[in-house]
Amino acid sequence: MKEETLTLDLTGLEHFCEDLSLRVKVGDIICLFGELGSGKTTFARNLINSIYKRNELEKPLFIKSPSFPILLTYQVNNFEIYHYDLYRIQKSSELSEINIFEQLHNTITLIEWPEIILDSLKDYNFYSINLTIANKDQRNIKHNLFFN
Repeated sequence: MKEETLTLDLTGLEHFCEDLSLRVKVGDIICLFGELGSGKTTFARNLINSIYKRNELEKPLFIKSPSFPILLTYQVNNFEIYHYDLYRIQKSSELSEINIFEQLHNTITLIEWPEIILDSLKDYNFYSINLTIANKDQRNIKHNLFFN
């Protein structure tokens, strides 16, 4: 997939996440970039809900930002979705303290604020999703898949 930029409203974002949920698999990493309020958590919520729907499961009641716990997990049949928010991580050495590298091959991993981990992802395939505010109802989404 080559880099592409889309401008989407909330319904368009839901459809984008539904399409992405058909492609992601265990071992995939989705890096969500963007300023505060750009829609990273909304994107993660839509993608998680789409994965649950694809697996014919009832959607989780609450999907919120893991800003304070840093990690929230969601069980899907025989795998888990790990949803990280690295906003409060100050040093790359802290990444090993939260065991982020231990489960990357066994989960679908979403990472908000992934800048601090990017150098460590050189040996992984990952999706890069960059969200920017177009206006109060729309977001620009630049996306790419990186194969290493």
